[in-house]
Order: sequence, then C-alpha cells, then structure tokens
Amino acid sequence: MSFDSIAGALRHRLFKCMMVLLLPLSLAACVGARQQALEAARPAGPSAAALAMYGEMPDEKFPLPETDIAEVDPRFLRQEVAYPTSERPGTIVVDTNKRYLYLVRENGRAIRYGIGVGKQGMSWRGRATVARKAAWPRWTPTPAMIARDPAKNRPWAGGMDAGLENPLGARALYLYQGDRDTLYRIHGTSEPWTIGKAVSSGCIRMFNQDIIDLHSRVPTGTTVVVLNRTPLLKPEPGENFDEFVSEGVEPAEPFEG
Repeated sequence: MSFDSIAGALRHRLFKCMMVLLLPLSLAACVGARQQALEAARPAGPSAAALAMYGEMPDEKFPLPETDIAEVDPRFLRQEVAYPTSERPGTIVVDTNKRYLYLVRENGRAIRYGIGVGKQGMSWRGRATVARKAAWPRWTPTPAMIARDPAKNRPWAGGMDAGLENPLGARALYLYQGDRDTLYRIHGTSEPWTIGKAVSSGCIRMFNQDIIDLHSRVPTGTTVVVLNRTPLLKPEPGENFDEFVSEGVEPAEPFEG
C-alpha cells in the first residue's frame, strides 16, 4: 500500500472519529433550540405592568386585595388603544357586544377596559350622562328582587353596606337622561372572573381597580354612549331589571333612548 493510500485511510478514520464526538453536541443544540422555540410559543402570563395595575389597594376605605388576572384574556385588561371616533374626548362609549368600555382621548386614542354585561346591560342603548358618582356605594334590593328570591335578597331589604362583597363593588356611575333615571349603571364587581362575559344579572360591571380608575377620570355630566347591536333584552314575566337603583330613589320604568 502506498504512502498516499495510508494517509488517506488515516484521514478518513480521523474524520469519522470527529463526527462521532461532535454528534451529541449537534443533537443537544437542536434540542435546545426546539425547547427555546416551544418556550417562546407558550403564553408568558400577565406582564409586570398588568399585575401592578390590578394589585392590592390598601389605602381604599375597604382595603382592596389584588385581582387574580392569571386566567383573564389580556384583551380585557386596561390598556390604551387606537379608537377613531367622532365622539369628543372624555366621552364614555360602552360596546356591550364586544364587552369593552372606552374612555375617548385625543388623537384617535382611548383607554379600553374589559366589562361584564348583565341582562340589564343588554336592555338599553342610547346616550345619557353620568348624573351621580358613588364611592363604595350601598346596595338595596328592590321589592321585585325580594319576591323573586327571598332567601337571597330579603336579608338585605334594608340595604347592604358598602364593602368587598357588595354587588356594586368599589365605585358606581349612575346614568340619567335629563332628570330621568335610565336604571343603567357602570359599577365594580365582587366577581372579577365574569369580566369579558355575559352574566345573568346586573348592568355593566368592571374590575374594581378599573372602575376606581374610570371614576377618578370622569366628572358628573360626562356623556355616555351605549352601543347595543342586538335586539333589546326584555324582562321575563315576573322579572325586573332594576337591581341597582340609586340609594333612596324609587325605581322607574327604563327610559327608551
């Protein structure tokens, strides 16, 4: 065998040995890249900014615990978005079908909040104004509510004090047309898991942290536009949609707007 043949055979054997040594490293790199891709595809969970927005508020009259947003669709968390509209800055627009509430800002922008929409929330549409604002409001069930579910509502016939379990939550905005109560309310909730959903009762509910934020931004007299693209929901026999009347105000028939 010639010298060149021997040298070629040695080079071939050396190449095979090097490939055997490098193969595990190559496979590890592939596996590592695949794992990184899978990890990148997984949802990262709420951002630090979102967790801070919905964190505890210990300085409230009733110290508010943090809201668990781990399972909340991120689109229902408070955020600034593009929102071209002919409505003036400062106007509230409630889109019941999309489960959003917008606070219109300048330059085609808005702060968007997620909402839960109850039966009362689907029973009216039109334009109104915020005639009254309340921080940590009381709640009083109506006679119709007590008759419909006495076990649940009769204990609160004299009114439920404000607090974390109150169905109106931390704040409430009461909508009127002129001096006529529309019976439409934007309020907090003790059931944050209902945000982004249609719910069985109530009007327009928001995370407590969100209604506190909205309440701080809008004065009485603010214009509210309620959009509802579906047929207005009517009460069933024996059912009323007057669950969240103003404290000390007799409920009226809903005003068609």
